[in-house]
Amino acid sequence: MSHEPSGLGLALKAALPAVPVIGNLPGVRHKQGDLPTWELLRSDVSTDLAALEQYNEVCGFVRAETLPATYPHIAAHVMHMKLMTDTDFPFTPLGAVHLRNRITQHRPIGREERYDLRLAATAITPHPKGELVHLTTEAHVGKELVWDETMSVLFRGKKRGDEPETPALAGIKPPAGPVHWNLATDLGRRYGKISGDQNPIHLYPVTARAFGFPRHIAHGMWTKAKALSSVQNRLPDSFTVEVEFKRPILLPSTVVFGTDVQGAEIVFGVQSKRDGIPHMVGRVSPK
Repeated sequence: MSHEPSGLGLALKAALPAVPVIGNLPGVRHKQGDLPTWELLRSDVSTDLAALEQYNEVCGFVRAETLPATYPHIAAHVMHMKLMTDTDFPFTPLGAVHLRNRITQHRPIGREERYDLRLAATAITPHPKGELVHLTTEAHVGKELVWDETMSVLFRGKKRGDEPETPALAGIKPPAGPVHWNLATDLGRRYGKISGDQNPIHLYPVTARAFGFPRHIAHGMWTKAKALSSVQNRLPDSFTVEVEFKRPILLPSTVVFGTDVQGAEIVFGVQSKRDGIPHMVGRVSPK
């Protein structure tokens, strides 16, 4: 990436294919077929320490000399959007749902350490409601792989003939827990400002209603980061944390967070205080 496009510009680009007439114009219409084979690269990434402190405050991490395992996702956000809004990408991003997320921290990344990011769309797999596209991001320090992430994004619509895969977290229910999170109405705006993900569904009730939600919703990656910060004193240096996002969290609201230690693994979940319906389930596994 020779320069970093603005989040607003990419959000507008994501919406254009859904606009009648404009969506069929050359340079706007997405090609059909296979995933692009090219990669996106971002070299010599440094961390804005003031922005990191804001992220830690919003997500609940304590100050440390290393980055939270979810933080490189922030650095890669514009890359994700740039890939999905490119006309070589065979799906239009408007209405896509971030369904699963898997991060492996091979070793902690220092706050002032520089790293390189590489992103590719690596696979399409069937899903009962459409198709899942898997986006894989890697962080390298020199030639050393220090971090990687797989985002699994659901694109509703036409399905391929294969049988859907069984999710890695199938059958896991959110553990009961005494911890309540009281989520303020401005949470989506605060996290969106820090992360660059200012999708309208996260900002205000009126902007979310335009996309079918009764109110604005919390970011899934905020929920994952908040869960990870809640067990940060139990994390090894090298681990994998994977989550599956369930029902969106409407803002404002109160949710319940719980954990269950199963051998060397930590199973965790977030569920509605009102009706117990799960919002997210996850698992931390040492490497």
